[in-house]
Amino acid sequence: MTSDSVSPLAALEARLAQDLEYLGWPGRNWMPPRQMNGEAMLDVAIVGGGQAGLAASVALMQQGIRPVVFDRSPAGSEGPWATTARMETLRSPKELTGPAMGLPALTFRAWFEAQFGREAWTAMDKIPRLQWMDYLVWYRRVMGVDVRNDTAVTGIHPLPDASGVRLELRTPQGERSVLARRVVLATGRDGLGGPAVPAFVDALPRAKWAHSSDEMDYGLLKGLRVGVIGAGSSAMDSAATALEAGARSVELLIRRADLPRVNKGKGAGVPGLTQGHYDLPDALKWRVRHYINVLNVPPPHGSTLRVSRHPHAFFNFGCPVLSVAQAGDAMRVSTPKGDFEFDFLIVSTGFKVDWAHRPEFAAIAPFVRTWKDRFTPAPGDEDQELADSPDLGPVFEFQERVPGECPGLARIHCFCYPAALSHGTVSGDIPAISEGARRLAGGIASLFYREDFDHHYANLEAYAEPELFGDEWVPALPPGERA
Repeated sequence: MTSDSVSPLAALEARLAQDLEYLGWPGRNWMPPRQMNGEAMLDVAIVGGGQAGLAASVALMQQGIRPVVFDRSPAGSEGPWATTARMETLRSPKELTGPAMGLPALTFRAWFEAQFGREAWTAMDKIPRLQWMDYLVWYRRVMGVDVRNDTAVTGIHPLPDASGVRLELRTPQGERSVLARRVVLATGRDGLGGPAVPAFVDALPRAKWAHSSDEMDYGLLKGLRVGVIGAGSSAMDSAATALEAGARSVELLIRRADLPRVNKGKGAGVPGLTQGHYDLPDALKWRVRHYINVLNVPPPHGSTLRVSRHPHAFFNFGCPVLSVAQAGDAMRVSTPKGDFEFDFLIVSTGFKVDWAHRPEFAAIAPFVRTWKDRFTPAPGDEDQELADSPDLGPVFEFQERVPGECPGLARIHCFCYPAALSHGTVSGDIPAISEGARRLAGGIASLFYREDFDHHYANLEAYAEPELFGDEWVPALPPGERA
């Protein structure tokens, strides 16, 4: 390559820039500026700069709306990919276009091939996890997403007159606050809560156990007997990471008699459901999501092999935890198949909606309408995860449990995993994240226009750019006066 030649990645970026120019992206700014007592208001504040926050931001920019993204992590560490995720590769097929918003030059494949070539793409099975993070860093840069890193949202307060939302922030410069007309929560898998931690760990010192989503140094497990509770994707990833870090042994304690074999969620992923889930009757929404929950998603083939190739990894089926007790410096875990002794325990028991775990939501949590306020399933179809899910409106907006008790609550939009029962899996998972982001952005644009109708109507009345100047024709004479 000569010094004056253009690298393939630079050529891709030029191609993308041209595509964006041809498409008029970002759109023309049509939003009137707003203030509250002399304080400027953001149009949209997005909480979370991971893939959902980036996709939402880019979709809003296409609509001519300029969002600001706040993320508590340092730049390059947004989302789980470089911190708590422990899979070697993504679980999704590499061909899925994810947050590319229909732009071929913005896909992971285009970015990857520009650097490593088509043969490397063909040889790849699934996308390496950290490489996906590198792609998202590039995505943020080339799309010009305005992300304010190292900024934690510590409070969310709808204004009493329902005109906006105040966000309390903790920044490197200290505590501050901002006003926004609308807020999007792009806060991930545990977006409205945190880890679902079983009660049996209460008997243990905190230094003796971790949830699979915790940030921790797995090197500390070298030489230890490790127990892993669960058998989902995160359990396998945690078990494999512990084994690779030199754990003396890893015992997976699996409640089920066998591992699920089929990913029913993958089978549900058709455009009709992606586009139509929100419009389904309540009973059918519940039926789809509950069916997938009951059957469970199997851990990926590669993740399972990553564990089973170690001779000191043990899969124990039919082993729900009955009790846990300290045994000297170790712990004894009792199951129907016998007792196990561990030096460290990893609980991979998923996540739950848990408002108390997220103090930043304290001002809105008591007022959010959930699905248990809306729908009663048939006997035997109860599902706590679904019951606790927020009952969202058509633009992912929260709704009040009791109308009038929290004015402005609907200005907060839930674009994270707990939206799945209301909208389907379009607010976090890679397969349909672009569709969800476009739905969110289009809906917010519509709401803004309705709110600002008088302003836009006045602009319509004042619009005076002529198409014709009056000299483009000569009025015809009546037929009898023509020569």
